Amino acid sequence: MSPRAKSGPVLLCLLALCVAPARAALPRYTIYGSVLSPQDRAARDYARDGYGLGVDLSWPVHGTEGLLSAIVGIEGNNLMSQQVNLVDRLTGLRVEQHTDQSYGRLFVGGELGPHGNGTIQPYGNLALALIMYGISTTVVVPDDFDRERDINQVLHSRTEFAFGWSAGTGVNLNFGRWGLDGGVRFLKQYGVPQQLGAGAVTVQPSYLQWRFGVSIPIRKR
Repeated sequence: MSPRAKSGPVLLCLLALCVAPARAALPRYTIYGSVLSPQDRAARDYARDGYGLGVDLSWPVHGTEGLLSAIVGIEGNNLMSQQVNLVDRLTGLRVEQHTDQSYGRLFVGGELGPHGNGTIQPYGNLALALIMYGISTTVVVPDDFDRERDINQVLHSRTEFAFGWSAGTGVNLNFGRWGLDGGVRFLKQYGVPQQLGAGAVTVQPSYLQWRFGVSIPIRKR
């Protein structure tokens, strides 16, 4: 058999390997839990490690062999849930002060990474985000005999929107009908209100987000 004849099957195999990822490229969505860790003074001054849930969709762009995709997602985190008990020394009256902070992101961007049938699928992504940041402080005078008769007073409640961006990397372990997805993102946001006080200034905090979840491919019928 001539060298040219022997090289024919090899070239066909290489061509099949190049075409297969595009044909097998599947969109996937991921449901994940996350841990948000403050990374600078602006973030640590008014927030602690927070926990949350999210979902995102990664959709391969046609003509990119399944290596480039658009991403969109939404997530929410609790940055602080704190209770402080205050007791009047003269009357013994107990007052509870509850402070809660919520942090949400609606993001859209692009992702570089395979979406084929391979088991190990690393990726990196960039995204722009609309940030929702909420703070509320409530004072409760508890009724120890009937908690439904507690006296509640909202001292401060504020919800603001801001813009930000994120950059991340991770890996999806594909097992066919489902997979495991984990990674880390750097989050930066601008114009977020400070925690407490009337007329509080805005800050530009940054966070590291550790995420782990389950991915599910969307198969075409």
